[in-house]
Amino acid sequence: MTIPLLSLRGISKSYGQVHANQHIDLDVVLGSIHAILGENGAGKSTLMKLIYGVEQPDDGSIAWHGNPLSLASPAEARRTGIGMVFQHFSLFESLTVVENIRLIVSGRRAELARRIRTLGDEFGLEVDPLAHVHELSVGERQRVEIIRCLMTDPKLLILDEPTSVLPPQAVEKLFDTLRRLRDGGVSILFISHKLEEIQSLCDRATILRGGRVTGHVDPREHDAHDLARMMIGRDMPEPIPALPLAEGEKRLEIIGLDHRPDDPFSVPLSTISLTVRSGEILGIAGISGNGQKELAALISGETTLPRDKRDQIFMMGQDVGNLDAASRRKLGFAFVPEDRLGHGAVPEMSLTLNSLLTAHPLKLVRHGLIDNAKATDFANECIRDYDVRTRGPEAEAGSLSGGNLQKFIVGREIMLAPKLLFLAQPTWGVDVGAASAIRKRLIELRNQGTAILVISEELEELFELSDIIQVLYHGTLSPPLVTRDTKPEEIGRYMIGAQPQREKAFA
Repeated sequence: MTIPLLSLRGISKSYGQVHANQHIDLDVVLGSIHAILGENGAGKSTLMKLIYGVEQPDDGSIAWHGNPLSLASPAEARRTGIGMVFQHFSLFESLTVVENIRLIVSGRRAELARRIRTLGDEFGLEVDPLAHVHELSVGERQRVEIIRCLMTDPKLLILDEPTSVLPPQAVEKLFDTLRRLRDGGVSILFISHKLEEIQSLCDRATILRGGRVTGHVDPREHDAHDLARMMIGRDMPEPIPALPLAEGEKRLEIIGLDHRPDDPFSVPLSTISLTVRSGEILGIAGISGNGQKELAALISGETTLPRDKRDQIFMMGQDVGNLDAASRRKLGFAFVPEDRLGHGAVPEMSLTLNSLLTAHPLKLVRHGLIDNAKATDFANECIRDYDVRTRGPEAEAGSLSGGNLQKFIVGREIMLAPKLLFLAQPTWGVDVGAASAIRKRLIELRNQGTAILVISEELEELFELSDIIQVLYHGTLSPPLVTRDTKPEEIGRYMIGAQPQREKAFA
């Protein structure tokens, strides 16, 4: 009998009354790509942290090549030969890419920078090694995490949602790399909510539900529907069709916007024009790092324009270019940022207090005092209606899994009943069942007359949601493309610059 590279027996981990992992058994064999499937809050990330030495189990045993293993820290895990790419990044924002990597990988700065560029070219993970992390988009930070992990030469590579912010062109290139690593003897633990990826890449899968193992399968022998049902224990909800609506009023209009950020590492925006009407979903596609972050900041009010350029952005018919985020929200604007921890929510604050960040106008604050009962009721309603897996409204936002926190933030903004809703990467890191539920809610809102703008790197998501798609490439927007008349390959050509951005889309 072949001895597995990694064996877990009876692994359990609890946080107070929450049982994250209960009596987990798992074998990872040499040269395999092994998927871990489960809903948000099923215990996947906790289990990976136990394997990587971030946390220690309350009970059970771990073996490496058949020998007992006890890991007190990630550094000890890396010395053993275990590397991990986290869903939530572990980078120092004030340091450059190469400085972050030097914290783990020894070597001279110039040599490491050369290796970073080489790996980026080879794996489709291009990133500037001299850029500061705080200047990078979420997608670019993900690339840094993957490169840093690969540079430690791991024997077991743990990937937690590694493709969640990668463009389609880079995903298959990454998969080719992972297959080469597997063929070279590296075992891979792969967490993804994209079931088609699991079927394409993985030869084994362990399914978690409620912190327990509910099955071991070969994902190649099951279709995506079967895998989804095994994960969530029920059939997927049927999608709601988009109702044909008459042309609505303009809720967001950007007219010929040029913007050059002060930050020299940011992406300049050139002649950006778009319109989002009531009862319409406009999707913006594009590879991360092509100006999404800069455009989102201008629309949300995080970045404002000089007073003489304020009439380049309109919301609900009013020029808002020089208005801050709070002033735009008063007009009926709501926003779900791509960075949920620290931007969409304060990690150390409870869900109730996080509700107050944007929902305070709903009579949750009166005469400068918080109405704790109403704030708690609001948080409870959001938890219930959006199936947020948490111990309650008093739980800190940082204690939730990434997908559950995303469901809470999306729910909080939808509950504001906005006239204009803007979402950046709305289902990043969210399991297949929850992602379907979020998209269903957005279609419902659209059918009720809300104007919705979505920035996403998930082409499948944009084709499912959007009435119109535009592509952002090197800071310029393509013409608007009617989704039902457009093929994914056409969008892909715009995404890599193979299609002229100024080509007329409407006859």
